[in-house]
Amino acid sequence: MDGMTEPTDVPATVPTEPARPTGSPAPADRDWSALPDWEKRFRAPRVSLPEWALDAPARALFVSNATGTYELYAWDRDTGGQRQATDRPNGTTDGVLTPDGEWIWWFADTDGDEFGVWMRQPFAGGADEPAVPGLAPSYPAGLALGRDGTVVVGRSTEEEGTTVHVVRPGGEPVEIYRHRESAGVGDLSHDGTLVAIEHTEHGDAMHASLRVVRLDGALVAELDDTKGGTKDLGLAVMGFAPVDGDRRLLVGHQRRGRWEPMIWDVASGRETNLDLDLPGDVSAEWYPDGSGLLIAHGFEARSELWRYDLASRRLSRVDTPAGSVAGATARPDGTVEYLWSSAAVPPVVRSTTGAVVLDPPGPQAPPSVPVEDVWVEGPGGRVHALVQRPAGATGPLPTVFDLHGGPAWHYSDTFSAAPAAWVDAGYAVVRVNYRGSTGYGREWTDALRHRVGLIELEDVAAVREWAVSSGLADPERLVLTGGSWGGYLTLLGLGTQPDVWAVGIADVPVADYVAAYQDQMEALRPLDRTLFGGSPEEVPERFRASSPITYVDQVRAPVYIAAGVNDPRCPIRQVEYYVERLAARGAVHEVYRYDAGHGSLVVEERVRQLRQELEFAARHVPATSGTRQGNG
Repeated sequence: MDGMTEPTDVPATVPTEPARPTGSPAPADRDWSALPDWEKRFRAPRVSLPEWALDAPARALFVSNATGTYELYAWDRDTGGQRQATDRPNGTTDGVLTPDGEWIWWFADTDGDEFGVWMRQPFAGGADEPAVPGLAPSYPAGLALGRDGTVVVGRSTEEEGTTVHVVRPGGEPVEIYRHRESAGVGDLSHDGTLVAIEHTEHGDAMHASLRVVRLDGALVAELDDTKGGTKDLGLAVMGFAPVDGDRRLLVGHQRRGRWEPMIWDVASGRETNLDLDLPGDVSAEWYPDGSGLLIAHGFEARSELWRYDLASRRLSRVDTPAGSVAGATARPDGTVEYLWSSAAVPPVVRSTTGAVVLDPPGPQAPPSVPVEDVWVEGPGGRVHALVQRPAGATGPLPTVFDLHGGPAWHYSDTFSAAPAAWVDAGYAVVRVNYRGSTGYGREWTDALRHRVGLIELEDVAAVREWAVSSGLADPERLVLTGGSWGGYLTLLGLGTQPDVWAVGIADVPVADYVAAYQDQMEALRPLDRTLFGGSPEEVPERFRASSPITYVDQVRAPVYIAAGVNDPRCPIRQVEYYVERLAARGAVHEVYRYDAGHGSLVVEERVRQLRQELEFAARHVPATSGTRQGNG
C-alpha cells in the first residue's frame, strides 16, 4: 500500500551556476507574501535528484513541481538548457533516460490509476510515441534499457500475473518469464546479455529471490535465501557492474538481520561479502568505472554516504550534513550528487564539490522545526518516534499521531510539508516507526504478520501513553492520521481504540480489507497473502480481525476520509462501504473524493486536501484549550 510521498528523488558535472527549471511556482495572481507558511511549503518549487544517461552524462532527467504539477524535465548540462518533457493533468514522475541519452521513456497511466504503457520522446523534444507498441497496457513491473537498444519490460495484470518481455532493436516483444506471484525486472547487464529478475515464486511476497537469465530466458544462475529452512530472508537487485563482460551483480541481502550489499558473480557463483561495520540498513550502487561502491547507510531515521573501495576493501566517508539523503549518485568524475534535507531544512540537490546542483525557481519553502527523538518501550521492543512541537510551546498540547504508509517504510529526519503545517497550526506531531517499519532490522519489519494492523497499533498505543504521561500531549485532544497504510491504521485505530482518539483523518485508506483485496492491483494480492498467511477465503478470521469495517460501529470520533476515485492500491469501492456504515448510524464524518489515484501530483489538490484536514481538526480538536467535540 505504499503511500504517495512528496517526490524527492531520481541520478547528475555541476554547472558554474545552479540550473533552474522553467515554469512558475504559482498562478500569477497569487500574492506569495500573503500565503501562510504551511501553504508556501507545498507551493515552493522542488526538484528531484537528476538522473543522468549512462553514455551521455551531460544529459539528465529530473522531476519538478515548477508549474504546479509534478512533471518530468530534460536538462542538457553542457548548455544549461531545460525543457518540460511531460504535461498531463494529473502529473508524471515515472521516467528514465536511454543509456545514449537520446530518448526519454515515461509511463502513461490514466488519471493516476497506474495502469498503462511506456511512452517515449526524443530528448531534444518531439512527439510522444508508444515505446513498445506490441505490449498491451498493464501495471509496471520494472524496466531495463540496454546500450544497444535492447529493452526488458516487466508487466503485471490480473489475467497474466507477472510477465517479463525482451524487445531487441527492430524486433517484437518476446516473453521470457511468467508467474502468478509477484516479480519484477531488476537490471540488465552492461553488455545487454543478462537479465536479473526478482521473484517471489516461493509465495513469500516480502522476501524475494533472484534469477539471472539470458535474453531468451535460458537460466544462468539463481540465488534463493528462502531455501534450506532459512525463511524470511530477502534479496534485492542493486545492479550489474558497469563494465562490459563483467558478470558481477550487486545484491542486497538480509543474512545478518538487516539489509546490506554483497557481490555475486553469476558466472562462477562466488559470493563476496563486504562485512561493512555499519549498524543500520545499507544499500549501494556502483561507481561508474566499477572501482568502488557508493554506500547509503540508514540508521535511526538518519542517513549518510560512504565510498567503498573494492581494491583496498576500505570505507571512506562522503561528507553530508546531518539529516537524511533521499537519493545519491556517483558521477563519472568521481564526485557525488545527492538530495538532502532535514525536518527543519527544505530539500536541496548538493554535490561533494560544495555546489548546489539544481536550484528550483522562485521563492524557497520556509523552514520548520527540528525533530526530537523518542524511544519508548513497547510490547515488541523499543519503538522509535520522531516528535515536533511548536517553537517555545509547552504541554499538554493537542497532538497529531501521524502514521506512515507502506507498511515497509519509515519516517526519517526529512523535510515534509504536512507535519510542518500541523506544527504551524499549534499541534505537536508524533510520527511512529511501529513494527513493520523498515530501518530497524529484519525482525522489526517482519513482525506484523498474521495480526496485521493490530501489532502496529500496540506500538502506537505505547508511544501515545508516553506522550500523555510525559506532559507533551493533551489526552482529550489526540488526532490520529495517516495516508495509505497509515490511513488504514487510522481507521482501524478509531474502531479498536475508540475512547482515546478525538479525531481521525485517513487519506487513501484500506477501510474494508476483503473488498480491498478483491479490487486492488494484482501485484498487491501476494503481499496481502504473505501478511495474513492466506487469502480472505483461506484465513477469513484474520482478515476480519484486521479490517477497519469490522469495528466501524465502535467508532466515536469524527472521521475525515480522502480517497482517489482511480486508486488501484486502496480502491474506492471499499471506502464507500465503510462510509455507508458510518452514515447509517449517523456518525460524524466527511468524505472527500478526488479525480486521481493513490494521492495527487497536483500541488493545488494537495493544498486543498490539507486545508480541509486542518479545518476539520480545528472544528473538533481546536489547538487552544477547550472541550473536544465528538459524537458521543
